[in-house]
Amino acid sequence: MALDSYRWEGADLILNVRLQPRAGRDQWLEPRGDRIGVRIAAPPVDGKANARLREFLADLFGVGQSQVTLLAGQTSRDKRLRVTGPRRLPPGIEPAASP
Repeated sequence: MALDSYRWEGADLILNVRLQPRAGRDQWLEPRGDRIGVRIAAPPVDGKANARLREFLADLFGVGQSQVTLLAGQTSRDKRLRVTGPRRLPPGIEPAASP
């Protein structure tokens, strides 16, 4: 996975995501450029896609929804999110380097 698509800040993971709402199913994709692709079945209406994205990422990383924060991109397909203390890492995300 392209290192530009994510970075570690201590124990927290910062993700750069390109969201595709109204997909057939929720899915973690390979990066394109400096973004990780994520498909979400929810429509981009009334914050439903953002809410489902947070739920999907929380499940994927093994954390509670409150540990997934949307940092930027509220109304854009390009988003930046923080996952606080992920317990699991999906394919392509490398563990934080030891100090």
